[in-house]
Amino acid sequence: MSNKEHWENVYKEKSSNDVSWYQKEPLLSLDLINKSKLTLDDAILDVGGGVSVLVDKLQEKGFINLAVLDISNNALLGAKNRLGDKADKINWYEADITQFNSPQPFSLWHDRAVFHFLTDKRDREKYVDVLKNTLKPGGHLIIAAFSVGGPEKCSGLDIVQYDEGKMSAALGKDFSLLESKSETHITPAGKEQRFTYFHYIIQGS
Repeated sequence: MSNKEHWENVYKEKSSNDVSWYQKEPLLSLDLINKSKLTLDDAILDVGGGVSVLVDKLQEKGFINLAVLDISNNALLGAKNRLGDKADKINWYEADITQFNSPQPFSLWHDRAVFHFLTDKRDREKYVDVLKNTLKPGGHLIIAAFSVGGPEKCSGLDIVQYDEGKMSAALGKDFSLLESKSETHITPAGKEQRFTYFHYIIQGS
């Protein structure tokens, strides 16, 4: 089964608030985005946004240049249905992030749980290449992954755990770490998942 088939099936079989990564309030993501001090018209891309409510919260805060990318059409349809008419004001991209060719540069790239699924080094390198081609110079990267000592699998798939050193090595010298924060996510089933959020800025003027 391909990655796309896997994720289409996940979002076909489960409701948005039943998937293990569901968050009613993405508080840490919002806090880090707030610290990025963007203007309301700065472009924000939520990678693997699926049915996350982050884009709803950003709309409520007044951001007007929002985009959501996910490999699953079922996930994107779920988010569009939830948002109703408000979905028309968001750009939606159905794509594998390792093959994404962005039609515009972004000031902030948010990824809560995509990168840790890339267990092949070549896929991680493709991801970073897309990231560097998409972020504006001086743009912000907020990326979250399972912490070292956290889960070893998610949705039946192997993942890669990260700490500061491992994430910085994977991203390369073009990214400077501003801060990292840990979070214990409680899944809808009541299980604990240890995440670490990393906030980087890409070099450039």
